[in-house]
Amino acid sequence: MPSKITPAVRAALEAAVGTANLFSDPDKSADYGHDEFSLQEIAHAPDLVVRPGSTEEVAAVLRIADANSVPVTPRGGATGLCGGCVPVRGGIVLSLERMDRVLEVDADNQMAVTEAGVRLSDFAKAVEEAGLYFPPHPGDEGAMMGGLVATNAGGSRAVKYGTIRNYVRGLELVTPAGDVLTLGGKLEKSSTGYNLMHLVIGSEGTLGVVTKATLHLKAKPGIMRSLVVPFDALDPALETVPLIMKRGIVPLAVEFLEIEPITLTEEHIHKKWPTKLGRTHLLVILDAASEEEIDRLSQAVAAVCCEKGAIDVFIADTPSKQDEVLAIRSKIYDAIKSGTVEILDIAVPRAEVAGHVHFVRQVAAKYDIWLPTFGHAADGNVHTHIMKARYEAGRLVPVPESEWRPKTDPVRTELFRDCKARGGVISGEHGIGLVKKPYLSLVLDERQIELMRAIRRAFDPRGIMNPGKIFD
Repeated sequence: MPSKITPAVRAALEAAVGTANLFSDPDKSADYGHDEFSLQEIAHAPDLVVRPGSTEEVAAVLRIADANSVPVTPRGGATGLCGGCVPVRGGIVLSLERMDRVLEVDADNQMAVTEAGVRLSDFAKAVEEAGLYFPPHPGDEGAMMGGLVATNAGGSRAVKYGTIRNYVRGLELVTPAGDVLTLGGKLEKSSTGYNLMHLVIGSEGTLGVVTKATLHLKAKPGIMRSLVVPFDALDPALETVPLIMKRGIVPLAVEFLEIEPITLTEEHIHKKWPTKLGRTHLLVILDAASEEEIDRLSQAVAAVCCEKGAIDVFIADTPSKQDEVLAIRSKIYDAIKSGTVEILDIAVPRAEVAGHVHFVRQVAAKYDIWLPTFGHAADGNVHTHIMKARYEAGRLVPVPESEWRPKTDPVRTELFRDCKARGGVISGEHGIGLVKKPYLSLVLDERQIELMRAIRRAFDPRGIMNPGKIFD
């Protein structure tokens, strides 16, 4: 397909953002053609990368693109895992990297206003310097705030504090036609018309470009503590989770992990997990205002785990021990990425996690494929890795492509169908993007998808915004 970036279009874009802030050199623009999805075969170079520095410049770019039917793919930190910012139809990649200011931290209202290109690590630092706290913590701190909003990012802390959606109070949105909308604000309540703000959250850049976000903050927690609890089997480990919740304990996070990925990650980052006992481990992270309260919660969680047959309870009660545990958990994907085809993020009701993981193991045996699985046990978000490698003697051993490639689609399909049967969805936090698009109809009926298409057409009648994503 020929590029729609004519000399006249390019000249207009240069006038809008400055010559230094757009480029089409293949050596530079290739980096803007992919995200963190492991298979580079989905990458697609843009015709032009444009880097606006303000909302006004974003609006000007979109007006030019809309008038000339040029596809626009918004791009944040490109830490996504489903091809959400891959410019599959060429056109413009609209990178928000220059819009990197935290505009305000309002302690009186416990709100912060940030531009879309601020990285999560920088946002968290600015908030903490003001004595406040932003609880959501998706896995990659290089993610940008606009992308977190666009995907309704989650992370392990969602069980206690919720996803990004729970913190967004206001958005500045530039529509595909170049109109600037102010949605919400520093408000805790609104019953004023349709909530377009919540429609935009999780829309993956298909309805417009988020340029600013107003986010709710919380008081900084006093103390955090991590408990690592090994079990001989999956079922008692996961049965522990609802029992903890029934006792009135709401952990910051509860992760379940298998021993093989832990071993690989130890080797990858040269850190040590507290124990190699058992096959399935729970990582329970608690937070509290005082030492007395964190001790009480730790003892209560340990008691529940022991009731369900835990082999032992290891407490990371110093900052260095805690950092080591959290580093290993956060780097598992990095450790096995070279052997990964795709990391799924199926979400099922909490009580269905064990049944789904058992089904994963059956599928692994059926197709003779390694499917390491771990995830957020307390919120039902399960990460199964479809692998092009095996685990042997503590290391990854590559599998020939002729062996793994024919298995990936049937494995994916079986796991997604099981997810649907359990009342789940195919994405809890990563989004649909490009990679999961063919499977959306497995979990959503056609009427729902058609209503989504109608909403998309209302925002974007020319179909220029992040085309080819979620659905066609």
